[in-house]
Amino acid sequence: MVIYGVYIVSKSGGLIFNHDHNIPKVETEKTFSYPLDIKLNYENKKIVVAFGQRDGINVGHVLLAVNGIPVTARQLDDGRDVFDVIENEESYPLNLKFGRPRMTTNEKIFLASMFYPLFAIASQLSPEPRSSGIEVLEADTFKLYCFQTLTGVKFMAVAEPAQQGMELLLKRIYELYADYALKNPFYSLEMPIRCELFETYLQTLLEQVEKTGISNV
Repeated sequence: MVIYGVYIVSKSGGLIFNHDHNIPKVETEKTFSYPLDIKLNYENKKIVVAFGQRDGINVGHVLLAVNGIPVTARQLDDGRDVFDVIENEESYPLNLKFGRPRMTTNEKIFLASMFYPLFAIASQLSPEPRSSGIEVLEADTFKLYCFQTLTGVKFMAVAEPAQQGMELLLKRIYELYADYALKNPFYSLEMPIRCELFETYLQTLLEQVEKTGISNV
């Protein structure tokens, strides 16, 4: 069983904590002939696959290396511009390595701010009063679980679909939050959580749940 990450969102919709626990590394390396049949765009300081996915290379994947030379922004580590290389027929055959990008902190903050209005809309659409909002979002490769406290703070966890006991796990995480973050006299509900003990016990909890299940923790 795999738990991918934990996120805590304040009552006003700001991301105050995130923990990447077990993000699988996805990389694909292929040799290409001229002309390159994959469309690449430069966006958000990354070279991204925009069109022509194949052989495990998907739209949204990022170019990581050219002939074993790492790519930073749009330049190779030897100083050459990546697009100058891939548009030059004499450079071929080219060995290109692609991978799934890791979300930046700013991207996580943006996604958390998007979840907040979705949660509110779900509560308003409910035909029953006092709806708890979104508790589970299910996709083919993951499930997102959400637990909202009485103060409006939202605890979210992303896990593989087969992972059991996630509702109980979120409540255990809330207990850790109450014990180690809220008891800090210098902490307020809207502040980012910077508590080494909370992170340490959270990491231990997630590892135990993956190994033995929530009922044995």
